[in-house]
Amino acid sequence: MPGTASTAAPLLALTRVSKAFRLYASPADRLKEALLRRACHRDHQALDGVSLEVRPGDAVGVIGRNGAGKSTLLKLVTGVLLPDAGTVRHAGRVTGLLELGTGFDPNLSGRDNIDVNARLLGMDAAEVRRKRDAIIAFSELGPFIDAPVRTYSSGMTMRLGFAIAIHADPDCFVVDEALSVGDARFQQKCIARIREYREQGGGILFVSHDVNAIKLVCNRAVVLEAGRLLFDGTPEQAVSRYFRLIAGVPAGMQMTARDDGGDGDRDYGQRRTRIVAATLHDGQGRESHKFVCGDAVSLRLAVASDDNVALNVGFLLRDRFGQDMFGTNTGLLGRRVEFRRGTVSECRFDFPVRLAPGSYSVTLAVHSELTHLHNCQHWLDNALEFEVSAFGSRAFAGLCELPVSFSQTPQGVRAGAGADKEIPFAS
Repeated sequence: MPGTASTAAPLLALTRVSKAFRLYASPADRLKEALLRRACHRDHQALDGVSLEVRPGDAVGVIGRNGAGKSTLLKLVTGVLLPDAGTVRHAGRVTGLLELGTGFDPNLSGRDNIDVNARLLGMDAAEVRRKRDAIIAFSELGPFIDAPVRTYSSGMTMRLGFAIAIHADPDCFVVDEALSVGDARFQQKCIARIREYREQGGGILFVSHDVNAIKLVCNRAVVLEAGRLLFDGTPEQAVSRYFRLIAGVPAGMQMTARDDGGDGDRDYGQRRTRIVAATLHDGQGRESHKFVCGDAVSLRLAVASDDNVALNVGFLLRDRFGQDMFGTNTGLLGRRVEFRRGTVSECRFDFPVRLAPGSYSVTLAVHSELTHLHNCQHWLDNALEFEVSAFGSRAFAGLCELPVSFSQTPQGVRAGAGADKEIPFAS
């Protein structure tokens, strides 16, 4: 798969693609329409003029609310559906993991389903025989591979489907929410394999409601809304647009920057109560953007209000990859903040910054409920940046430090006794 995401020819190209469905109030309306020769349905425009490209090395995330057209888009890409208008062009093999169990015969064993499903994905018999053991090993279903698929859990079905699809060596790999099923360890294994596949030059179209997964895997992301492509850009910007949609920001504020010079992608809300200043301070009260792990940090906000109202104020810490590290708000802390019309209040959060060395950002929010997705007054994405320059009193592995203590209780066993005895671990 030669080339790069910026210069190579597209592996997948959708040009002004549209798809509509007829919706009937009852099955009888279908018969009425056929007999009476008059419309007894309403048209639902699932996709409307969508254009999208995926190039080698691209990982394009697709996010949107339920009913936005994501599943229809993937079915058009994989050939399950045909477009009413526009074109879908592939350069090479496209395989995907769509709705859970798609392409499986529940009465066949997992082993037999490998043969059938792999052939449906374009693999020939010799390729299937050559890769069968690797597929079974990746799926970790060895003891159950000869059992009927109808006896599998949803997680086991997802494992088998993903293992087959990724071993088909596709030029473009399509994944939807089926990947969210199953245990966390296998999901991490799948994400690692997807990233490896992308680094080797494969193209990925990844649909998920997990915005952290979108930011982790993808270099681009699009937002679908009511069948239309609302936004195409970086994952961080796309996630911000998506949050604005589900937060119910008024339509006039969704697509344009504010008149006062604010950044419409990262700064939005009803703004009757709004954050007008934000600073970080160290343990001595000095403003700072550099800390050592474990340092005391004070986040100070100036919040202005045009109303007498009780709201929640919160913050969210992200790492340099845009992954959410920690977030809280006054509602989760059991506090409600009273604001008075025409005044500016100082709000302050104090906490130890127990994060591994690296760069981080602070996102701020004012809203009425426990999340900013309801009555969002002000959302200020990546309002501040800071750096954790070094470990504190001790180093640790991972992204954050937890307060850990250790103790050992003598059990009356002499040194060396039972040293060769196997220790049982929970499976």
